[in-house]
Amino acid sequence: MASVKRFEDLEIWQLSRLLCNDIFEIIRNTGLDRNFKLANQIEGSSGSVMDNIAEGFERNGNKEFIQFLSIAKASCGETRSQLYRILDRKFISQEKFDKLRSQTEQLSIKISNLMDYLSKSEMKGSKYNKPKD
Repeated sequence: MASVKRFEDLEIWQLSRLLCNDIFEIIRNTGLDRNFKLANQIEGSSGSVMDNIAEGFERNGNKEFIQFLSIAKASCGETRSQLYRILDRKFISQEKFDKLRSQTEQLSIKISNLMDYLSKSEMKGSKYNKPKD
């Protein structure tokens, strides 16, 4: 894996940002904003994906990053579940749902892959690189 200096450089963060923006467009353009609870839940869970990736990255340690990636992955699953509710309530078409479901599934896989990579990596994060006396 190439050296990543900022969380914004991570593909999973970029993809989660796209997902978050896609969800916001649904809220804004479909009338979902009138269903405040559901709109608030899906906006929160989709935002949680990108926010937990960023927060975990900024912790500067693999163990904590993996923990936050796990939370991000769970939030991605929560978002996917809420998409079913939005589909069932006719806020989005089957075609739009299928696209977003695929997006969330692929993002979950990529998050899992990074978690696996980090757990096997010899690099443990700058937090653990202590200067030698």
